[in-house]
Amino acid sequence: MKKSLLWRSLVVLMIVVFALSACKPAIEEAPAAEEAPAAEEAPAAEEAPAAEESAAGQMQIPEIVEGKFNVGAVLLSVHDDGGWSQAQWEGLQYLEENGNNIHTAYVESVAEGADSEQVFRALARKGFDLIIGGSFGYMDSMEMVAADFPGQYFIHISGFKSNEENFGNLMGAVENMKYVSGMIAGSRNKLDGATKTGYTATFPIPEETRLGNAFALGLQKTCPECTMDVRWLSTWHDPIVEREAADSLFDAGANVVFTGADTPAPALAAQARGDVWGITYDWVGSCTADRCLTVPYWNWGPEFVRIANGLQDGTYTPGWDYFDSAEGGVGIYGFMEDQELTPGMVEIKEKLPEDWAMIEETVEKFKSGEMDRFSVFTGPITDNQGNVVLAEGEKFEQADLDCFAIWGTCEVGVGWWNENVTAELPDLQ
Repeated sequence: MKKSLLWRSLVVLMIVVFALSACKPAIEEAPAAEEAPAAEEAPAAEEAPAAEESAAGQMQIPEIVEGKFNVGAVLLSVHDDGGWSQAQWEGLQYLEENGNNIHTAYVESVAEGADSEQVFRALARKGFDLIIGGSFGYMDSMEMVAADFPGQYFIHISGFKSNEENFGNLMGAVENMKYVSGMIAGSRNKLDGATKTGYTATFPIPEETRLGNAFALGLQKTCPECTMDVRWLSTWHDPIVEREAADSLFDAGANVVFTGADTPAPALAAQARGDVWGITYDWVGSCTADRCLTVPYWNWGPEFVRIANGLQDGTYTPGWDYFDSAEGGVGIYGFMEDQELTPGMVEIKEKLPEDWAMIEETVEKFKSGEMDRFSVFTGPITDNQGNVVLAEGEKFEQADLDCFAIWGTCEVGVGWWNENVTAELPDLQ
């Protein structure tokens, strides 16, 4: 009987305890919503959202300078990559020194895709007047952000899109200098008793087939029997992948390898071998190895000044801005002011004077404007499938330079390889 009474008492006590616990309001224990409302601490529309600043590796979004025309650039790799991004970074320095009341800043190592969109938005929220996107894969992201910030300007380098209002496309006729580098490679092959060259291409986009074909056409001019093979990298900047591709082409018998990517991998691979040649790209300072023949490069500074000053005084409207070599935005190392010939070119000049005279004449015609990008793509041109691309005297139109004919936006386009290219094209989208 005592045990039964004791057990009943314990049960009653437990019920009371549970009842009291259930009645205690949880909000007194952790009033999180009242004490620290996230919306009050970090209003996303006013302060750069942490998610955007951290999207590309916890990077710091730079500040504007009041009273200045603020220009922010987004770079694909580090600013001193020895290639594409370094050429743009040096262009920014030139802009700040020579533009009208300009402040410049940059964000480096920004991946294409969602990360770039977030960085573009963060820069726009900071108040940058002009934002430059320095990679092909930034195109769609910049297009979306530009639509949300109609009072600011967005210029995309490479690519092919524009809204003709505040979002513009910028590119230049570096194919002219690729053509000249092909001529140099052909002469070098003749001198070395070789016939093969190679191209490390990034992605199967119009820009890369255009530049590859320009080289192949120049190669054909000085060495009709020479051929060009291709290795696709699937990257813009990867020193290891680029070096492996260059080595693969050299192993296959190429005497000269040129690149469409960022790093000087072909020249470094050639230097390691000691009996072949590399041609680098993008940055004027990338051709330092003795086995580097030359470098077709970008000179962005004057173009950036032209655009930034024009936006300020109302003389520039974003659109499809494709400058040619006579304007000075592109160059070929060894032929511009205060530049010396590389050892490989000195030998061509000394031992193949007729070739050299033709190369020099071509460079001067590009510099003066007597030749332009349409001169490069003038018929007769036949592809490596035996099809006539351009008949005698026919020329490309501007739309053809950045288009595959299968898109339906151009008549000819660059979805083909010249007849001296031994590689096949991948599927073009």
